[in-house]
Amino acid sequence: MCGFAGFTTNDYDAATNRAIIKDMADRIKHRGPDDDGYYVTDGIAMGFRRLSIIDLAGSPQPMQNEDASITLTFNGEIYNYQDLRAELQAAGHQFHTNGDTETILHGYEEWGYGVFERLRGMFAIALWDDREKKLVLARDCFGIKPLYYQKVGKRFMYASEIKAMLAHPKFYKALNRDMLPQYLCFEYMNDSQTMFENVHKLIPGHYMVVQNGKADLHCFYKIEYKIDETKTIDEWAEQICKTFDDSVQAHQIADVEVGSFLSGGIDSSLAAYDMSQHAPVQTFSVGYDTSSIRERQAEAEASGFRIKLDELADSRAFSKWAHLKNEEVLVTPKQFLDIVPKEQYFMDEPLGAPSAIPLYFVSQLAAKKVKVVQSGEGADELFGGYWIYHDQYEFSKYFRIPEPLRALAGAAAEAMPPFHGRHFAMRGAGGPERSYQRACMNFMWDEVPQVLKGYSGPCKPWEWCRPHFEAAREQNLDVITQTQYVDMVSYMPYDICLKADRMSMAHSLELRVPFLDKKVLDVALQLPTDCRVTDHHSKYALRKAAEKLGFPQAVAQMPKQPFITPLTLWLQTDLFYNRVAEAFQSPAAHEFFNTDYLMRILNEHRSASFKTAEGRSHLKMMRIWNIYSFLCWYEEFFGETSKEYAPKTVVSA
Repeated sequence: MCGFAGFTTNDYDAATNRAIIKDMADRIKHRGPDDDGYYVTDGIAMGFRRLSIIDLAGSPQPMQNEDASITLTFNGEIYNYQDLRAELQAAGHQFHTNGDTETILHGYEEWGYGVFERLRGMFAIALWDDREKKLVLARDCFGIKPLYYQKVGKRFMYASEIKAMLAHPKFYKALNRDMLPQYLCFEYMNDSQTMFENVHKLIPGHYMVVQNGKADLHCFYKIEYKIDETKTIDEWAEQICKTFDDSVQAHQIADVEVGSFLSGGIDSSLAAYDMSQHAPVQTFSVGYDTSSIRERQAEAEASGFRIKLDELADSRAFSKWAHLKNEEVLVTPKQFLDIVPKEQYFMDEPLGAPSAIPLYFVSQLAAKKVKVVQSGEGADELFGGYWIYHDQYEFSKYFRIPEPLRALAGAAAEAMPPFHGRHFAMRGAGGPERSYQRACMNFMWDEVPQVLKGYSGPCKPWEWCRPHFEAAREQNLDVITQTQYVDMVSYMPYDICLKADRMSMAHSLELRVPFLDKKVLDVALQLPTDCRVTDHHSKYALRKAAEKLGFPQAVAQMPKQPFITPLTLWLQTDLFYNRVAEAFQSPAAHEFFNTDYLMRILNEHRSASFKTAEGRSHLKMMRIWNIYSFLCWYEEFFGETSKEYAPKTVVSA
């Protein structure tokens, strides 16, 4: 696992370009503290930071072919590199290292752009073809590994993280303010855009060719469902067991120890358990010091509102059952709150997911013992684990009502004060792209004008995800499967994989995701809908697979839950309330938001009662945290703190 950066060298002389590319690479040293390397020539400057996992003493980067006509930097792991290596050797290619990087290099020589679809693994690639003076960028089909770029005129720069580009004196830095409504509605950006104006993410499953001042985007992999109705649920469960086991074994390829995260839920438990069947595995879990809110928790539960604050009991029970050596870290409220600015700095893009913070701390714990961990990301998107799929299941029944009638009901509901069922009527007024919004987590579109200063709308979040749904509808998929497709091409790469990569790499820890594997995906894309989501089940076939392995029912049938945090109750304490209130009244908050509204929802949350449905409706943890996270991110990259990240290389005007 590594990090890289680069740029076209049309602005400065060679010595200046070498200084700039080193500064860029140093900004992401956390991605690769073991080694660095640089290549600067007429046309391109490339920098690399290495975290040594395979072929520890060899495989330096940037890596070149025999005649130095092709130069490669690569971040990720290729799990079928040995098979590809044998094929390339049979075709006459000679290898000088034992790692996976050289396989990509010779693969490009042999197959050109076709090499990308042959790769099984996670990757971001930057390749300079000196013969044709072109730069080729590529990103794996899941978007596990990050790759950003900015093009201004003929100038092009790219990096594993945006912060590396901040070191370039010609980097155009501006806030993409137009993305704020989308951020509020989704907590992430739904397409290639970022919160930095004119900085884009390379779309997963695509490669880009930069040549003669032009940047052309091409797709090399598209998610396509191939539903197979011929197998029983037990046969699918058996197939999942075999395929996932194969993936886990492939993901254990390394010249260093590989550990595993363990939350106690079905996804991470499957990964850890499967690993343990082949070799002893060290697992890592995170929990919280909740002593300051136990009284509040008891009050909530006495009112019939069960609130889970911690999952250590689950991970302890499973590690005991599976005979795993598990280590834990306990996060205090102050540690959780104090790390947010640093968390947002490492994130690069504002992300209001509270689950990123436990990921940060469990990665910090794991990095003290291992250099690689496996985790359970991707299982929910592939196998149907999120509540939104059940939500869409209910909407699919509502969609039988003619759309004009639903639109009329939605418009009437939107014009009325809050009542039970209002959001359902609003979200059901159109197609699945309208009902897709996770209303309990993010701001509804009618709230956005109240939140954003000087914004009159109209805010239509369904328009941002409509292209994804249209692509899904071309495959004649039902509403649930359409929603899973949209999650796989947007929520998964731009939220789930983003925080998994950033929080682990902040500690120079490689995180591998065996569910996000081409062979596992192929099985998931064949599953009938009722093997994924039913009236009573989510991840139905995956849970059956866990039962086949003998998992305790408490794990195999555990309801979907993200990384649990006590944030809902912590935000009612003085420590959190005062810190967030200060941010909500800061100059930045006044610039972007209606601060009276921010303080209103913060105060309502603090005084919310758990005794009634109306009282619980004032709990706005996710909305509050999304805004607070953005403000912390803004301070890191555009406030006073951002001055620390100015370019170090002195250049002439």
